[in-house]
Amino acid sequence: MLIQILFNDPILFLIIAMAIIFALSIHEFFHAWMAYYLGDNTAKDQGRLTVNPLAHLDPFGTILIFIAGIGWGKPVPFNPYNLKNQKWGPALVSAAGPCSNFLIVLLVGSFLYFFELNNLYLIYFLSFSVWINLILGVLNLMPVPPLDGSHIFFALFPSLENVKNSFIQGGILPLIGVIFFMIYVVIPFIVEPLYVLIVGNYALF
Repeated sequence: MLIQILFNDPILFLIIAMAIIFALSIHEFFHAWMAYYLGDNTAKDQGRLTVNPLAHLDPFGTILIFIAGIGWGKPVPFNPYNLKNQKWGPALVSAAGPCSNFLIVLLVGSFLYFFELNNLYLIYFLSFSVWINLILGVLNLMPVPPLDGSHIFFALFPSLENVKNSFIQGGILPLIGVIFFMIYVVIPFIVEPLYVLIVGNYALF
């Protein structure tokens, strides 16, 4: 668990916390920006069109990252009826979050590939940024409400609305199932190999 690092190496814990906060803030900001770009001012009016972490951190989702290694930020509100594109607008707003995470992975991964770094703490920050953004991006593509992937999936397959309703009726149980699926299947067999491939010798684990 990441929380153990706090007692073993407080400076490393602070660096990891900064990477997590940065990833969550960018993820939620891009949701807000896409909604605003498509014509809805709801997020902007509520102070969410910013990269300020205080506007985006969800207490439970953030704490869960340090305990289980996965989590989320505070959901960005938007009114789908204000969007220019009624059919695909909600899906685009939802997709903006995970896309921002993968964009960070691409940019940071490219930086690590083309530049030789000697500053250990900078390596920690950049390498862990790749790790946490991979997890956030992949987690949020899962087609289970309230994750971003559910809005994308059911926009592509509106005939499966009954499946969406079943997930919603299941309460938090489907989300718990996704968390366990991420921990025991997706992270070890998809995220970890991708992480090592992207950061190479800069891998932390």
